[in-house]
Amino acid sequence: MARWVFFLSTKVSMAMVLVLLLLIFISSEVCEGGKVGVCYGRNADDLPTPDKVAELVKLRDIKYIRIYDSNIQVLKAFANTDVELIIGVSNLDLLPFSQHQSNVDTWLNNNILPYYPATKITHITVGSEITENPVNITALVVPAMLKVQKSLKRAKLHKMIKVSTAHSLRILSRSFPPSAGAFDSRYAYFLKPMLDFLVANQSPFMVDIYPYYAYRDSASNVSLDYALFSSSSSDVIDPNTGLIYKNMFHSQLDALYFALMALNYKTLKIMVTETGWPSKGSPKEKAATSDNAQTYNTNLIRNVINDTGTPSKPGQEIDVYIFSLFNENRKPGLESERNWGLYYPDQTSVYTLDLTGMGSVDIVTGANITDSNGTWCIASSTASESQLQSALDWACGSGNVDCSPIQPSQPCFKPDSSVSHASYAINSFYQRNGATDVACRFGGIGVKTTKNPSYESCLYLTSGSKTLGNSNSTETSDSSKATQNTLDMFILLRFTFLCFLLQAVSNFISIQIF
Repeated sequence: MARWVFFLSTKVSMAMVLVLLLLIFISSEVCEGGKVGVCYGRNADDLPTPDKVAELVKLRDIKYIRIYDSNIQVLKAFANTDVELIIGVSNLDLLPFSQHQSNVDTWLNNNILPYYPATKITHITVGSEITENPVNITALVVPAMLKVQKSLKRAKLHKMIKVSTAHSLRILSRSFPPSAGAFDSRYAYFLKPMLDFLVANQSPFMVDIYPYYAYRDSASNVSLDYALFSSSSSDVIDPNTGLIYKNMFHSQLDALYFALMALNYKTLKIMVTETGWPSKGSPKEKAATSDNAQTYNTNLIRNVINDTGTPSKPGQEIDVYIFSLFNENRKPGLESERNWGLYYPDQTSVYTLDLTGMGSVDIVTGANITDSNGTWCIASSTASESQLQSALDWACGSGNVDCSPIQPSQPCFKPDSSVSHASYAINSFYQRNGATDVACRFGGIGVKTTKNPSYESCLYLTSGSKTLGNSNSTETSDSSKATQNTLDMFILLRFTFLCFLLQAVSNFISIQIF
Protein backbone atom coordinates (compact mmCIF):
# COMPACT_ATOMS: atom_id res chain seq x y z
CA MET A 1 0.00 0.00 0.00
CA ALA A 2 2.80 2.41 0.91
CA ARG A 3 4.55 1.68 -2.42
CA TRP A 4 1.32 2.44 -4.32
CA VAL A 5 0.79 5.70 -2.44
CA PHE A 6 4.38 6.70 -3.19
CA PHE A 7 3.92 5.76 -6.85
CA LEU A 8 0.69 7.73 -7.10
CA SER A 9 2.24 10.71 -5.30
CA THR A 10 5.23 10.67 -7.65
CA LYS A 11 3.03 10.52 -10.74
CA VAL A 12 0.78 13.32 -9.52
CA SER A 13 3.86 15.42 -8.68
CA MET A 14 5.17 14.89 -12.20
CA ALA A 15 1.80 15.94 -13.57
CA MET A 16 1.80 19.08 -11.43
CA VAL A 17 5.28 19.93 -12.69
CA LEU A 18 4.02 19.58 -16.26
CA VAL A 19 1.03 21.81 -15.47
CA LEU A 20 3.35 24.39 -13.91
CA LEU A 21 5.61 24.35 -16.96
CA LEU A 22 2.59 24.72 -19.21
CA LEU A 23 1.34 27.73 -17.25
CA ILE A 24 4.76 29.36 -17.39
CA PHE A 25 4.89 28.77 -21.15
CA ILE A 26 1.42 30.16 -21.70
CA SER A 27 2.05 33.24 -19.52
CA SER A 28 5.28 34.03 -21.34
CA GLU A 29 3.53 33.77 -24.70
CA VAL A 30 0.33 35.61 -23.85
CA CYS A 31 1.98 38.53 -22.02
CA GLU A 32 1.51 41.67 -24.10
CA GLY A 33 3.91 43.99 -22.34
CA GLY A 34 3.37 47.69 -21.75
CA LYS A 35 0.57 49.49 -23.58
CA VAL A 36 0.65 52.78 -25.45
CA GLY A 37 -2.59 54.75 -25.58
CA VAL A 38 -3.58 58.28 -26.56
CA CYS A 39 -5.64 60.89 -24.71
CA TYR A 40 -8.62 62.23 -26.66
CA GLY A 41 -9.18 65.73 -25.28
CA ARG A 42 -11.98 67.79 -26.81
CA ASN A 43 -11.35 71.33 -25.58
CA ALA A 44 -11.65 72.74 -29.12
CA ASP A 45 -14.29 74.01 -31.52
CA ASP A 46 -12.83 72.61 -34.74
CA LEU A 47 -12.48 68.88 -34.08
CA PRO A 48 -13.95 66.16 -36.30
CA THR A 49 -17.08 64.37 -35.13
CA PRO A 50 -16.58 61.40 -32.76
CA ASP A 51 -17.38 58.88 -35.51
CA LYS A 52 -14.65 60.39 -37.70
CA VAL A 53 -12.27 60.27 -34.73
CA ALA A 54 -13.05 56.61 -34.19
CA GLU A 55 -12.23 55.95 -37.86
CA LEU A 56 -8.90 57.78 -37.50
CA VAL A 57 -8.06 55.82 -34.34
CA LYS A 58 -8.76 52.52 -36.10
CA LEU A 59 -6.81 53.63 -39.18
CA ARG A 60 -3.77 54.49 -37.04
CA ASP A 61 -4.12 51.20 -35.14
CA ILE A 62 -4.49 52.94 -31.76
CA LYS A 63 -5.78 50.37 -29.28
CA TYR A 64 -6.21 52.46 -26.13
CA ILE A 65 -7.93 55.83 -25.66
CA ARG A 66 -8.52 58.02 -22.63
CA ILE A 67 -11.41 60.50 -22.55
CA TYR A 68 -12.17 62.90 -19.71
CA ASP A 69 -15.92 62.38 -19.38
CA SER A 70 -18.57 59.86 -20.42
CA ASN A 71 -19.85 61.63 -23.53
CA ILE A 72 -22.52 59.45 -25.10
CA GLN A 73 -21.62 60.33 -28.70
CA VAL A 74 -18.02 59.28 -28.09
CA LEU A 75 -19.07 56.05 -26.39
CA LYS A 76 -21.35 55.24 -29.33
CA ALA A 77 -18.62 56.03 -31.86
CA PHE A 78 -16.19 53.55 -30.28
CA ALA A 79 -18.72 50.71 -30.04
CA ASN A 80 -17.55 47.48 -31.70
CA THR A 81 -14.10 48.91 -32.46
CA ASP A 82 -12.16 46.84 -29.89
CA VAL A 83 -10.55 50.10 -28.71
CA GLU A 84 -10.27 50.11 -24.91
CA LEU A 85 -11.45 53.29 -23.18
CA ILE A 86 -10.60 55.03 -19.95
CA ILE A 87 -13.55 57.30 -19.20
CA GLY A 88 -13.76 60.06 -16.62
CA VAL A 89 -15.90 61.61 -13.93
CA SER A 90 -15.17 65.34 -14.05
CA ASN A 91 -14.08 67.32 -11.01
CA LEU A 92 -17.39 69.20 -11.17
CA ASP A 93 -19.26 65.93 -10.56
CA LEU A 94 -17.24 64.94 -7.49
CA LEU A 95 -19.57 66.75 -5.07
CA PRO A 96 -22.86 65.12 -6.20
CA PHE A 97 -21.12 61.75 -6.65
CA SER A 98 -19.68 61.87 -3.12
CA GLN A 99 -22.96 62.90 -1.53
CA HIS A 100 -25.60 60.51 -2.85
CA GLN A 101 -25.36 56.95 -4.18
CA SER A 102 -28.44 57.61 -6.33
CA ASN A 103 -26.52 60.19 -8.35
CA VAL A 104 -23.88 57.61 -9.24
CA ASP A 105 -26.45 54.89 -9.95
CA THR A 106 -28.30 57.20 -12.35
CA TRP A 107 -25.07 58.11 -14.12
CA LEU A 108 -24.09 54.46 -14.50
CA ASN A 109 -27.54 53.51 -15.81
CA ASN A 110 -27.60 56.35 -18.34
CA ASN A 111 -23.98 56.69 -19.43
CA ILE A 112 -22.33 53.30 -19.02
CA LEU A 113 -24.67 50.31 -19.00
CA PRO A 114 -26.40 51.06 -22.34
CA TYR A 115 -23.03 51.03 -24.17
CA TYR A 116 -21.04 48.37 -22.34
CA PRO A 117 -19.62 45.91 -23.42
CA ALA A 118 -19.96 46.94 -27.10
CA THR A 119 -17.81 49.89 -26.06
CA LYS A 120 -14.85 48.45 -24.15
CA ILE A 121 -14.63 50.53 -20.99
CA THR A 122 -11.76 49.32 -18.81
CA HIS A 123 -11.20 52.14 -16.27
CA ILE A 124 -13.04 55.06 -14.72
CA THR A 125 -11.06 58.03 -13.42
CA VAL A 126 -12.98 59.71 -10.62
CA GLY A 127 -11.61 63.23 -10.85
CA SER A 128 -8.42 64.42 -12.53
CA GLU A 129 -5.42 66.17 -10.96
CA ILE A 130 -7.52 67.12 -7.95
CA THR A 131 -4.59 68.65 -6.09
CA GLU A 132 -4.27 71.22 -8.90
CA ASN A 133 -7.89 72.38 -8.56
CA PRO A 134 -8.20 75.99 -7.33
CA VAL A 135 -10.87 74.80 -4.86
CA ASN A 136 -9.84 72.07 -2.43
CA ILE A 137 -11.90 69.03 -3.49
CA THR A 138 -9.55 66.29 -2.30
CA ALA A 139 -11.92 65.22 0.50
CA LEU A 140 -14.58 64.36 -2.10
CA VAL A 141 -12.51 61.89 -4.09
CA VAL A 142 -12.51 58.73 -1.97
CA PRO A 143 -16.24 58.92 -1.09
CA ALA A 144 -17.01 59.34 -4.81
CA MET A 145 -14.73 56.44 -5.73
CA LEU A 146 -16.41 54.21 -3.16
CA LYS A 147 -19.86 54.99 -4.54
CA VAL A 148 -18.76 54.37 -8.14
CA GLN A 149 -17.29 51.03 -7.04
CA LYS A 150 -20.51 50.14 -5.21
CA SER A 151 -22.59 50.95 -8.28
CA LEU A 152 -20.31 48.85 -10.50
CA LYS A 153 -20.51 45.97 -8.04
CA ARG A 154 -24.29 46.04 -8.16
CA ALA A 155 -24.04 45.78 -11.94
CA LYS A 156 -21.44 42.99 -11.55
CA LEU A 157 -18.87 45.03 -13.49
CA HIS A 158 -16.43 45.79 -10.67
CA LYS A 159 -13.97 43.14 -11.85
CA MET A 160 -14.03 44.31 -15.47
CA ILE A 161 -13.95 48.08 -14.92
CA LYS A 162 -11.34 49.45 -12.51
CA VAL A 163 -11.86 52.67 -10.55
CA SER A 164 -9.06 55.14 -9.83
CA THR A 165 -8.22 58.85 -10.02
CA ALA A 166 -5.46 60.60 -11.98
CA HIS A 167 -2.87 62.70 -10.14
CA SER A 168 -0.46 65.45 -11.01
CA LEU A 169 3.16 64.67 -10.17
CA ARG A 170 2.93 67.56 -7.72
CA ILE A 171 1.24 65.18 -5.32
CA LEU A 172 4.88 64.55 -4.37
CA SER A 173 6.66 67.00 -2.10
CA ARG A 174 10.02 65.68 -3.27
CA SER A 175 11.02 63.84 -6.44
CA PHE A 176 14.82 64.13 -6.52
CA PRO A 177 16.81 62.11 -5.97
CA PRO A 178 14.25 59.41 -6.89
CA SER A 179 15.03 57.34 -3.78
CA ALA A 180 13.92 60.31 -1.65
CA GLY A 181 10.53 60.51 -3.38
CA ALA A 182 7.83 61.40 -0.87
CA PHE A 183 4.16 62.38 -0.96
CA ASP A 184 3.13 65.84 0.19
CA SER A 185 2.08 65.57 3.83
CA ARG A 186 -0.81 67.97 3.16
CA TYR A 187 -2.61 65.15 1.33
CA ALA A 188 -2.04 62.42 3.93
CA TYR A 189 -5.68 62.52 5.13
CA PHE A 190 -7.08 61.32 1.80
CA LEU A 191 -4.00 59.57 0.42
CA LYS A 192 -4.02 56.51 2.70
CA PRO A 193 -7.72 55.62 2.25
CA MET A 194 -7.31 56.14 -1.50
CA LEU A 195 -4.26 53.86 -1.67
CA ASP A 196 -6.06 51.26 0.44
CA PHE A 197 -8.97 51.40 -2.01
CA LEU A 198 -6.64 50.88 -4.99
CA VAL A 199 -4.96 47.88 -3.36
CA ALA A 200 -8.25 46.30 -2.30
CA ASN A 201 -9.70 46.59 -5.81
CA GLN A 202 -6.49 45.91 -7.77
CA SER A 203 -6.71 49.31 -9.44
CA PRO A 204 -3.68 51.23 -10.73
CA PHE A 205 -2.23 54.41 -9.27
CA MET A 206 -2.72 56.91 -12.10
CA VAL A 207 -0.36 59.80 -12.64
CA ASP A 208 0.37 62.45 -15.28
CA ILE A 209 4.11 62.89 -15.93
CA TYR A 210 5.52 65.76 -18.00
CA PRO A 211 9.33 66.09 -18.25
CA TYR A 212 8.66 69.01 -20.64
CA TYR A 213 7.48 71.25 -17.79
CA ALA A 214 10.43 70.32 -15.61
CA TYR A 215 12.77 71.32 -18.43
CA ARG A 216 10.87 74.47 -19.39
CA ASP A 217 10.70 75.76 -15.83
CA SER A 218 14.24 74.79 -14.84
CA ALA A 219 16.35 74.64 -18.02
CA SER A 220 19.47 75.59 -16.06
CA ASN A 221 19.20 72.42 -13.96
CA VAL A 222 17.78 69.99 -16.51
CA SER A 223 19.35 69.26 -19.90
CA LEU A 224 17.14 68.95 -22.97
CA ASP A 225 18.73 65.60 -23.85
CA TYR A 226 17.83 64.26 -20.40
CA ALA A 227 14.23 65.38 -20.79
CA LEU A 228 13.94 63.90 -24.30
CA PHE A 229 15.28 60.38 -23.58
CA SER A 230 18.22 61.22 -25.89
CA SER A 231 21.00 58.66 -26.07
CA SER A 232 23.53 61.50 -25.76
CA SER A 233 22.18 62.50 -22.35
CA SER A 234 24.60 62.56 -19.43
CA ASP A 235 23.96 60.03 -16.67
CA VAL A 236 22.42 61.19 -13.39
CA ILE A 237 23.28 59.07 -10.35
CA ASP A 238 21.05 58.70 -7.32
CA PRO A 239 23.53 59.16 -4.43
CA ASN A 240 21.46 57.00 -2.06
CA THR A 241 21.06 53.93 -4.27
CA GLY A 242 23.77 54.29 -6.90
CA LEU A 243 21.11 53.80 -9.59
CA ILE A 244 21.92 55.50 -12.89
CA TYR A 245 19.25 57.57 -14.65
CA LYS A 246 19.50 58.40 -18.33
CA ASN A 247 16.22 60.32 -18.65
CA MET A 248 13.84 62.35 -16.52
CA PHE A 249 10.78 60.19 -17.19
CA HIS A 250 12.39 57.25 -15.40
CA SER A 251 13.58 59.49 -12.59
CA GLN A 252 10.09 60.89 -11.98
CA LEU A 253 8.47 57.47 -12.23
CA ASP A 254 10.92 55.95 -9.76
CA ALA A 255 10.28 58.83 -7.34
CA LEU A 256 6.67 57.63 -7.26
CA TYR A 257 7.69 54.01 -6.74
CA PHE A 258 9.91 55.00 -3.82
CA ALA A 259 7.18 57.23 -2.35
CA LEU A 260 4.72 54.33 -2.48
CA MET A 261 7.26 51.94 -0.98
CA ALA A 262 7.92 54.39 1.87
CA LEU A 263 4.23 54.04 2.79
CA ASN A 264 4.44 50.24 2.39
CA TYR A 265 2.41 50.11 -0.83
CA LYS A 266 4.88 48.01 -2.77
CA THR A 267 2.50 46.12 -5.06
CA LEU A 268 0.57 48.99 -6.61
CA LYS A 269 0.91 49.27 -10.37
CA ILE A 270 1.48 52.76 -11.75
CA MET A 271 -0.29 53.82 -14.95
CA VAL A 272 0.91 57.01 -16.68
CA THR A 273 -2.36 58.54 -17.85
CA GLU A 274 -0.77 61.58 -19.51
CA THR A 275 2.63 62.37 -20.93
CA GLY A 276 3.95 63.96 -24.09
CA TRP A 277 5.64 67.00 -25.58
CA PRO A 278 4.23 70.08 -27.36
CA SER A 279 5.06 70.69 -31.03
CA LYS A 280 4.77 74.48 -30.87
CA GLY A 281 5.05 77.18 -28.23
CA SER A 282 5.44 80.86 -27.50
CA PRO A 283 8.80 82.58 -28.16
CA LYS A 284 9.86 81.76 -24.60
CA GLU A 285 9.13 78.06 -25.13
CA LYS A 286 11.99 77.24 -27.47
CA ALA A 287 11.91 73.51 -26.70
CA ALA A 288 8.32 73.20 -27.91
CA THR A 289 9.03 71.99 -31.46
CA SER A 290 7.74 69.17 -33.65
CA ASP A 291 11.24 67.63 -33.75
CA ASN A 292 11.42 67.47 -29.96
CA ALA A 293 7.85 66.18 -29.70
CA GLN A 294 8.66 63.43 -32.19
CA THR A 295 11.87 62.54 -30.37
CA TYR A 296 10.28 62.38 -26.90
CA ASN A 297 7.26 60.35 -27.94
CA THR A 298 9.27 57.98 -30.16
CA ASN A 299 11.73 57.21 -27.37
CA LEU A 300 8.91 56.91 -24.84
CA ILE A 301 7.04 54.39 -27.02
CA ARG A 302 10.13 52.28 -27.56
CA ASN A 303 10.76 52.22 -23.82
CA VAL A 304 7.22 51.01 -23.16
CA ILE A 305 7.05 48.47 -25.99
CA ASN A 306 10.39 46.93 -25.00
CA ASP A 307 9.39 46.71 -21.32
CA THR A 308 12.60 48.52 -20.40
CA GLY A 309 11.20 49.49 -17.01
CA THR A 310 13.04 51.90 -14.72
CA PRO A 311 16.37 51.65 -12.88
CA SER A 312 14.60 50.59 -9.66
CA LYS A 313 12.20 48.25 -11.50
CA PRO A 314 13.95 46.92 -14.60
CA GLY A 315 11.67 45.05 -16.96
CA GLN A 316 8.57 46.47 -15.30
CA GLU A 317 5.61 46.84 -17.67
CA ILE A 318 4.40 50.45 -17.89
CA ASP A 319 1.17 51.57 -19.54
CA VAL A 320 1.28 55.14 -20.86
CA TYR A 321 -1.15 57.49 -22.58
CA ILE A 322 0.26 60.14 -24.86
CA PHE A 323 -1.30 63.57 -24.65
CA SER A 324 -2.98 64.29 -26.99
CA LEU A 325 -4.81 63.07 -30.07
CA PHE A 326 -5.53 66.58 -31.43
CA ASN A 327 -4.35 70.13 -30.95
CA GLU A 328 -7.01 71.86 -28.83
CA ASN A 329 -7.54 75.51 -29.75
CA ARG A 330 -9.67 76.46 -26.74
CA LYS A 331 -7.18 75.54 -24.03
CA PRO A 332 -6.04 78.59 -22.04
CA GLY A 333 -2.47 79.53 -21.20
CA LEU A 334 0.72 79.72 -23.24
CA GLU A 335 0.84 78.71 -26.90
CA SER A 336 2.19 75.27 -26.06
CA GLU A 337 -1.05 74.36 -24.25
CA ARG A 338 -2.88 74.30 -27.58
CA ASN A 339 -0.25 72.26 -29.43
CA TRP A 340 0.16 68.84 -27.81
CA GLY A 341 -1.69 66.96 -30.54
CA LEU A 342 -0.45 64.15 -32.76
CA TYR A 343 -2.96 65.32 -35.38
CA TYR A 344 -4.42 68.56 -36.63
CA PRO A 345 -8.22 68.86 -36.55
CA ASP A 346 -8.22 68.00 -40.28
CA GLN A 347 -6.77 64.60 -39.23
CA THR A 348 -3.36 65.12 -40.87
CA SER A 349 -0.29 64.34 -38.77
CA VAL A 350 1.53 67.11 -36.93
CA TYR A 351 4.66 64.96 -37.24
CA THR A 352 5.45 61.37 -38.09
CA LEU A 353 5.10 59.01 -35.14
CA ASP A 354 5.27 55.23 -35.15
CA LEU A 355 3.01 54.07 -32.32
CA THR A 356 4.26 50.49 -32.70
CA GLY A 357 7.80 51.45 -31.68
CA MET A 358 9.21 49.50 -34.63
CA GLY A 359 10.21 52.34 -36.97
CA SER A 360 13.75 53.52 -37.65
CA VAL A 361 14.98 56.29 -35.37
CA ASP A 362 18.18 58.27 -35.59
CA ILE A 363 20.18 57.47 -32.46
CA VAL A 364 21.53 61.00 -32.21
CA THR A 365 18.55 63.23 -32.87
CA GLY A 366 15.73 60.76 -32.44
CA ALA A 367 14.15 61.97 -35.67
CA ASN A 368 12.60 59.48 -38.05
CA ILE A 369 14.96 58.52 -40.88
CA THR A 370 13.45 58.90 -44.34
CA ASP A 371 14.58 57.71 -47.73
CA SER A 372 14.25 61.12 -49.36
CA ASN A 373 17.20 63.23 -50.33
CA GLY A 374 14.97 66.29 -50.75
CA THR A 375 11.61 67.54 -49.65
CA TRP A 376 7.92 66.89 -50.00
CA CYS A 377 5.15 69.32 -50.93
CA ILE A 378 1.80 69.15 -49.19
CA ALA A 379 -1.35 71.27 -48.96
CA SER A 380 -1.48 74.05 -46.40
CA SER A 381 -3.71 73.29 -43.41
CA THR A 382 -5.14 76.81 -43.77
CA ALA A 383 -6.25 76.34 -47.39
CA SER A 384 -9.98 76.65 -48.07
CA GLU A 385 -12.09 73.73 -49.23
CA SER A 386 -12.48 75.27 -52.70
CA GLN A 387 -8.70 75.81 -53.05
CA LEU A 388 -8.04 72.22 -52.05
CA GLN A 389 -10.61 70.85 -54.49
CA SER A 390 -9.25 72.98 -57.34
CA ALA A 391 -5.70 71.78 -56.66
CA LEU A 392 -6.91 68.19 -56.48
CA ASP A 393 -8.90 68.43 -59.72
CA TRP A 394 -6.03 70.01 -61.63
CA ALA A 395 -3.32 67.64 -60.36
CA CYS A 396 -5.41 64.54 -61.12
CA GLY A 397 -6.47 65.99 -64.49
CA SER A 398 -4.19 68.31 -66.42
CA GLY A 399 -1.30 67.55 -64.07
CA ASN A 400 -1.34 63.88 -65.15
CA VAL A 401 -0.89 62.65 -61.57
CA ASP A 402 -1.84 59.06 -60.76
CA CYS A 403 -4.52 59.64 -58.13
CA SER A 404 -5.62 56.02 -57.81
CA PRO A 405 -4.04 55.66 -54.31
CA ILE A 406 -6.53 58.21 -52.90
CA GLN A 407 -9.58 56.41 -54.27
CA PRO A 408 -11.89 54.42 -51.90
CA SER A 409 -10.36 51.22 -50.49
CA GLN A 410 -6.88 52.31 -51.63
CA PRO A 411 -3.91 52.95 -49.27
CA CYS A 412 -4.17 56.75 -49.18
CA PHE A 413 -7.95 57.18 -49.16
CA LYS A 414 -8.14 57.57 -45.38
CA PRO A 415 -8.30 59.97 -43.74
CA ASP A 416 -11.09 60.94 -46.15
CA SER A 417 -10.42 64.67 -46.18
CA SER A 418 -9.71 67.20 -48.91
CA VAL A 419 -6.44 68.34 -47.35
CA SER A 420 -5.13 64.78 -47.12
CA HIS A 421 -6.09 63.87 -50.70
CA ALA A 422 -4.85 67.19 -52.06
CA SER A 423 -1.52 66.75 -50.23
CA TYR A 424 -0.93 63.39 -51.89
CA ALA A 425 -1.79 64.75 -55.36
CA ILE A 426 0.23 67.96 -54.93
CA ASN A 427 3.30 66.04 -53.77
CA SER A 428 3.03 63.61 -56.70
CA PHE A 429 3.03 66.52 -59.17
CA TYR A 430 5.88 68.18 -57.26
CA GLN A 431 8.09 65.08 -57.41
CA ARG A 432 7.28 64.34 -61.08
CA ASN A 433 8.28 67.87 -62.07
CA GLY A 434 11.72 68.20 -60.56
CA ALA A 435 10.75 69.08 -56.96
CA THR A 436 11.07 72.78 -57.79
CA ASP A 437 9.54 75.75 -55.98
CA VAL A 438 7.32 76.39 -58.99
CA ALA A 439 5.99 72.81 -58.90
CA CYS A 440 4.96 73.30 -55.27
CA ARG A 441 3.17 76.60 -55.79
CA PHE A 442 -0.42 75.51 -56.52
CA GLY A 443 -1.82 79.00 -56.17
CA GLY A 444 -0.03 79.53 -52.89
CA ILE A 445 -1.45 76.56 -50.98
CA GLY A 446 1.54 74.25 -51.54
CA VAL A 447 3.91 73.98 -48.56
CA LYS A 448 7.35 72.37 -48.70
CA THR A 449 8.35 70.12 -45.81
CA THR A 450 11.35 67.99 -44.87
CA LYS A 451 9.13 65.55 -42.91
CA ASN A 452 7.94 62.53 -44.84
CA PRO A 453 4.11 62.66 -44.78
CA SER A 454 3.83 58.93 -45.52
CA TYR A 455 1.85 56.81 -43.10
CA GLU A 456 0.90 53.15 -42.75
CA SER A 457 0.85 51.74 -46.34
CA CYS A 458 0.31 55.17 -47.91
CA LEU A 459 3.72 56.07 -49.34
CA TYR A 460 4.21 59.61 -50.63
CA LEU A 461 6.43 59.84 -53.70
CA THR A 462 10.02 60.98 -53.24
CA SER A 463 12.63 62.30 -55.61
CA GLY A 464 14.45 58.98 -55.31
CA SER A 465 11.45 56.75 -56.02
CA LYS A 466 12.08 54.16 -58.72
CA THR A 467 8.41 54.01 -59.62
CA LEU A 468 6.28 57.13 -59.48
CA GLY A 469 2.93 55.46 -59.21
CA ASN A 470 0.82 53.17 -57.08
CA SER A 471 3.07 50.14 -57.30
CA ASN A 472 5.00 50.95 -54.12
CA SER A 473 1.83 51.19 -52.09
CA THR A 474 0.46 48.02 -53.63
CA GLU A 475 3.66 46.10 -52.96
CA THR A 476 3.71 47.32 -49.39
CA SER A 477 0.08 46.37 -48.95
CA ASP A 478 0.64 42.91 -50.44
CA SER A 479 3.72 42.45 -48.29
CA SER A 480 1.79 43.49 -45.20
CA LYS A 481 -0.99 41.05 -46.05
CA ALA A 482 1.50 38.24 -46.56
CA THR A 483 3.19 39.05 -43.27
CA GLN A 484 -0.16 39.17 -41.48
CA ASN A 485 -1.23 35.86 -43.03
CA THR A 486 2.00 34.26 -41.84
CA LEU A 487 1.51 35.74 -38.39
CA ASP A 488 -2.08 34.53 -38.23
CA MET A 489 -1.00 31.01 -39.24
CA PHE A 490 1.73 31.05 -36.57
CA ILE A 491 -0.74 32.14 -33.90
CA LEU A 492 -3.20 29.44 -34.97
CA LEU A 493 -0.53 26.74 -34.85
CA ARG A 494 0.70 27.94 -31.47
CA PHE A 495 -2.82 27.97 -30.08
CA THR A 496 -3.46 24.46 -31.44
CA PHE A 497 -0.24 23.24 -29.84
CA LEU A 498 -1.16 24.77 -26.49
CA CYS A 499 -4.59 23.13 -26.59
CA PHE A 500 -3.00 19.78 -27.50
CA LEU A 501 -0.47 20.09 -24.69
CA LEU A 502 -3.14 21.04 -22.17
CA GLN A 503 -5.27 18.05 -23.19
CA ALA A 504 -2.26 15.72 -22.96
CA VAL A 505 -1.49 16.92 -19.43
CA SER A 506 -5.13 16.49 -18.46
CA ASN A 507 -5.17 12.92 -19.81
CA PHE A 508 -1.88 12.14 -18.06
CA ILE A 509 -3.26 13.28 -14.71
CA SER A 510 -6.46 11.27 -15.18
CA ILE A 511 -4.59 8.08 -16.10
CA GLN A 512 -2.12 8.30 -13.23
CA ILE A 513 -4.74 9.07 -10.57
CA PHE A 514 -7.47 6.69 -11.66
